Amino acid sequence: MNGQWYDAEAGPLVRPYAMTGGRTKPGPHGVRFDLIALVAVDPQGGADEAAESLLGPEHRALLGLCRSVTQSVAELAADADLPVGVVRVLLGDLLEGGHVKVSRPVPPAQLPDERILREVIEGLRAL
Repeated sequence: MNGQWYDAEAGPLVRPYAMTGGRTKPGPHGVRFDLIALVAVDPQGGADEAAESLLGPEHRALLGLCRSVTQSVAELAADADLPVGVVRVLLGDLLEGGHVKVSRPVPPAQLPDERILREVIEGLRAL
C-alpha cells in the first residue's frame, strides 16, 4: 500500500466527500439538522438487518451510536469522530430510509418581561 494514502496512527485516510458521495446537503428534501436535534433509531422504521447491511460503515456506526440512547447531532459527530457536515448528510440518508427519527428539543422558555424582573428585585430589596 502506498504510504501517502495510509497513516499508521490514523488508519486509512478517507476524505469527507468520499463518505457522502460528494453531497453537502442532507437528503432530497433539504432537511436541516440543528446541532441540538435529537436522533434515535426508529423502532417502527425499516431498520432490519438486510437493509442495514446495504448501508455504508459510517451509516452503521451512527445507527449503533443512537441505538442505545437518543443523542444530539453534535454528540453523534463527536462520538463518531466525523465532521458535523458529514454526519448531517449521513443522517439525511438514514432518515430517508426510515432508520432513524429526528425530533427537536423543547425550545428554552422565553425570558420574563423586564418589568417583572425589576418588581422581583425591588421586592427582594424590601425584605
